[in-house]
Amino acid sequence: MNRNIILLLTLVTLAAITSCRDDDIVAYPISDDTGHKTKTEYIGLYVLNEGNMGSNKCTLDYLDLATGVYTRNIFPSRNPNQVMELGDVGNDIKIHGSSLWIVVNMSNKVEVADALTAVSRGHVDIPNCRFVTFHEGYAYVSSYVGEINKESVLGGVFKVDTATLKVVGKVTVGYQPEELAVSDGKLYVANSGGYQALQGKGYDNTVSVIDLATFTKERDIKVAPNLSLIRTDNHGRLWVASRGDYGEAPSRLYRLEKNSSGQMALADSIDTPVSGMAVQGDSIFFYGNTYNAQYQPVSTFGIINTNSCKVVNNNIITPPADNPIKTAYGIMVHPVTGDIYVMDATNYVSSGKLYCFGRDGKYKWVTWTGDIPGHAVFLSKTEKR
Repeated sequence: MNRNIILLLTLVTLAAITSCRDDDIVAYPISDDTGHKTKTEYIGLYVLNEGNMGSNKCTLDYLDLATGVYTRNIFPSRNPNQVMELGDVGNDIKIHGSSLWIVVNMSNKVEVADALTAVSRGHVDIPNCRFVTFHEGYAYVSSYVGEINKESVLGGVFKVDTATLKVVGKVTVGYQPEELAVSDGKLYVANSGGYQALQGKGYDNTVSVIDLATFTKERDIKVAPNLSLIRTDNHGRLWVASRGDYGEAPSRLYRLEKNSSGQMALADSIDTPVSGMAVQGDSIFFYGNTYNAQYQPVSTFGIINTNSCKVVNNNIITPPADNPIKTAYGIMVHPVTGDIYVMDATNYVSSGKLYCFGRDGKYKWVTWTGDIPGHAVFLSKTEKR
């Protein structure tokens, strides 16, 4: 569709609904045509932009894969009655059934919207929430519980009924928990201890294990300091990224698998920094950020084989020389085409970018996003309605 026609339709739609917000101004979404159409069962890609802390600039973008049109900041026009829009710092985004779940960290809420329309269905109040995952009709949300610049407290995982959006349970885990992953009836939570470190008490270094049948914590697995990401692979193994302690302990990736006793345990590690990753088949697509003497980010983009636990390629994309990636901040891989999408936070204070590369790593296109794009999820036309 011609970009001018898209803009005209947007203006007409917004003119009709602006009165719903009284004297507030509805933000106008802006669209760009990437020039590339991708027609599979995956019809779209939502991109969540964090926005700077305290700025109330978390925004939601949408890439229509069938038309190639990328639209920025769609949430206000779809939800004209929400004066504060999405809120402060978008930290995670997932689709479960027919709902889009958006974790808004400093606004202490998880926004739940229709997956196809992004129209709000309600929200769940959870303090200092971080990440979300799902299992059998429930959402599990990690939470720092405590507030920044205050005494560090143990974090928690909140259990939410996805039908009623009511919190039905809470389990205490380690300090400042981040991502969560489900494997064989257990919920595994990566604890960072970020607030602990700020207070001079050192980072947490554990993965908490929660039994989902009883929703109780069973134990902690000692891994490495300052854990962040945790994902499962096709074989039920866990991959946990540590950011290290910015001193003696380096940033690296760890593999956990079941031992002879049937318990998940630390089994192997890869001596490479992993700042973001996407698991597809027996491969982990990752980027790792290090910093030069001028404290400018230097990113490596590679693939790890989950069976050999080795980096098999550390140069998987070719960014354009005249438009390089400045600050890699997120990565996704199309489940069908194998296209690689990289989110670039640029300078952290202005608009970011979304790059697309083919399965072969060749550059396809780039478009502007909201501020600090860092999280994304593919929308399938087969999502439950």
